[in-house]
Amino acid sequence: MTAHVSVKEDDFLLTGFLSRQRAAFLKDGPPSAAQRRADLLKLKTALQKRRTAIEAAVSKDFGYRSAYETRIMEVTPVIQTINYLRRNLTKWMRPERRRVAMHFVPGRARVVYQPLGVVGIISPWNYPLSLALTPLATAIAAGNRAILKPSELTPATSELLKSMLREIFPEEQVAVVTGGPEIGAAFSRLPFDHLVFTGSTNVGRSVMKEAAENLVPVTLELGGKSPALIGPDADIDAAAVSVAYGKLANAGQTCIAPDYVLVHEKDVAAFVASYDATALKFYPQGAADRNYTSIVNAKHESRIQKLIDDAKEKGAKVIEVANGGTADPRKLAPVIVLNVTDEMAIMQQEIFGPALPVMTYRTIDEAIGYINRKPRPLALYYFGQNSDYRQKVLTRTTSGNVTINDTLMHYVQDDLPFGGVGMSGMGAYHGIEGFKSLSHAKGVFEQNKWNLARILHPPFNKTTDMVIRYFSR
Repeated sequence: MTAHVSVKEDDFLLTGFLSRQRAAFLKDGPPSAAQRRADLLKLKTALQKRRTAIEAAVSKDFGYRSAYETRIMEVTPVIQTINYLRRNLTKWMRPERRRVAMHFVPGRARVVYQPLGVVGIISPWNYPLSLALTPLATAIAAGNRAILKPSELTPATSELLKSMLREIFPEEQVAVVTGGPEIGAAFSRLPFDHLVFTGSTNVGRSVMKEAAENLVPVTLELGGKSPALIGPDADIDAAAVSVAYGKLANAGQTCIAPDYVLVHEKDVAAFVASYDATALKFYPQGAADRNYTSIVNAKHESRIQKLIDDAKEKGAKVIEVANGGTADPRKLAPVIVLNVTDEMAIMQQEIFGPALPVMTYRTIDEAIGYINRKPRPLALYYFGQNSDYRQKVLTRTTSGNVTINDTLMHYVQDDLPFGGVGMSGMGAYHGIEGFKSLSHAKGVFEQNKWNLARILHPPFNKTTDMVIRYFSR
């Protein structure tokens, strides 16, 4: 069974979940490729059957979110990931032959990928379905059992996940626990075989610290201020369309949303006008539009508004776009923020909302220098056709991933790894990199009865000296 865990009983019940899963893993051994594929198909089928219920639950948690947005940003990507995992699983599970040095011939070497055991997954509120089920599907593909801790800020979706997973998997294979920060902290202290966390950098630090007590390896998908650099030769209208989509989807509550824009000083007015026109086209009623998502709760709405107000007080110009706001306090009007400086909180914190700071530059080198003075972001976007500029940006900046001439799209490329670097995270859980992250790469060397290595056994003699000299050249 899955359970809601209270603060008083958290350690006992969480430890119980882990103990039962580990015992079952040791008893049953690694699942076959056929079993893993069957389990992934069960997960896919359950998603397809519950699509309408998922859309309703997510919308309830957010106050409002378009069913189309949930379908496009959450349900479909998870299904595509499952399809990809099922197609490639048998190939990934095959042992990899490795080279054997001449003096060890005719021995044979290979790498075998085996399940780690039990994987813990802590998922966030902003995409409460996909950011829970994508790592879960990867863990299943790698042959692991898993315990999922979804966000307490999206309770309707968390309850739906709990009931859905309980119906298709026994608790010894997949379990779900719910609760607040205290449960999250207790969860992080469990001696998992691997822990996957998606969320803020500050919470990620705490998770990693707790996991370190048991030497649990972690995959951290965090965030940060992902820049969109619009080159001096870019198609401004096309760039504005892509930035508006990436920024305003889910009302900006996306870890890889463009956090700020760097645009050449000659193109500022054109970009602002095009961004406004695009936002109006996407959302004709502004924040009141039926396709525009609410901010998840009043606390987050207040936090974003304080960032905007602080920028105003320090000299920024704030421009409402797409016909402005609404009477609904949970729906925050999309805005552009001009004349920003690093002293403003909006340029120090990840915004995670529909406010877009616009900065100017004179040269590509200046723009690159600004990006490099900041912590390494989870994503970077570059717009422009000049190959020299593009290559300079790619080689002289370091980020989790890059999309060129668009936004967000690297995330849905199943064959690309996804993850951060530095302050934006570590590890990856997409593609074959995800499969390998949640597997143990066990090196195996198989010695032949007759082998050259024996000439280095004692007693040592002149032949030993000769062989050592040969291999030490």
